[in-house]
Amino acid sequence: MPVITINNQQIEIAPGKTVLEAAQEAGITIPTLCYHKDLSPYGGCRLCLVEIDGVRLPTTSCTYPATEGMVVHTETPKIVEARRTILKLLLSTYFDRGDNAGDEHKNELIDWANFYGVDVAEYAAKEPRYEINSDPNPFVYVDMNKCILCGRCVRACAEIQGRFVWGLSERGYDTRVVAGLDQPMLEARCESCGACVAYCPTGALENKMSIGLGAPDKVVTTICTYCGVGCTVDLNVKDNKIIRVTSNSEGAVNGLRLCVKGRYGYDFVHHPDRLTKPLVRDYLLSGKPRPGGADRGQWVEVDWDTALTITAKKLTGLRDAFGPDSIGVLTSAKCTNEENYVMQKFARQVIGTNNIDHCARL
Repeated sequence: MPVITINNQQIEIAPGKTVLEAAQEAGITIPTLCYHKDLSPYGGCRLCLVEIDGVRLPTTSCTYPATEGMVVHTETPKIVEARRTILKLLLSTYFDRGDNAGDEHKNELIDWANFYGVDVAEYAAKEPRYEINSDPNPFVYVDMNKCILCGRCVRACAEIQGRFVWGLSERGYDTRVVAGLDQPMLEARCESCGACVAYCPTGALENKMSIGLGAPDKVVTTICTYCGVGCTVDLNVKDNKIIRVTSNSEGAVNGLRLCVKGRYGYDFVHHPDRLTKPLVRDYLLSGKPRPGGADRGQWVEVDWDTALTITAKKLTGLRDAFGPDSIGVLTSAKCTNEENYVMQKFARQVIGTNNIDHCARL
């Protein structure tokens, strides 16, 4: 395998790796803003500049192929000064009014500015250039005053979600990110999946439902309840309430990708009408016959053992009285594959019927 040298450390690399990827595999940190491992290399922010022996000018490590015998320097005085200058230039058009969702370590621009000793208050813009909260999308908060034109939202929308909502408009100092033909996001085919929010490094795109709620007390990793795909989600919990859902890069199924329901459809958890205990009709508890006419009895809260026992007795009674094919089973896309498999075993082996269907077929 090819061997390159980074900061006097010899590293074996697989063919086709970039200098940045080689450094990351060796545990060497090179700062980035426009780069993300899930997206195609872009080289736009220039923060990942390195010096390579034999190459006249500093070059972007995220786009430069690593080759046999290459000697790379990532933190020379020249490179450090170049990065400080880049950060100052990026901050010159960056304005933050303070509207944010409070995601911890969300703002990579500020993190790197602090790392390299660049005074954000001194170099950041003093006035906004664009309207704040400029899009009526109910889930995505748009503040292009924080945008540094890294293009991660553009590539995430195109490469991860395949919607091609975001693009670059104008040229030079007037360049900006727009949805569609500079129109509202929903009119530009946006599905409100929030991928652009997940990949934005500065908070120019945020979760609108979470603006001003601050950082969570804890983060609970779990599986999304909406369908059987099994996406991993992080529940950001504060004062025992979910204040936002964020995607988890370690999720085996989805990584940072989620649909609109998985990322933004969490408010049902705290809805006052949500059922949290089983309900049965009161006549089932008393052993009395079912009331006639329109009277179906009253709902009564019971424990799970009681509810399951009643269900089992009713199903057994129907099967014994009218035969197994008098019963049908309907499973759900909200169940896991394993749960649906168990249900078809229950239908065929316990009830004794082939009457089992699934909502996805419809």
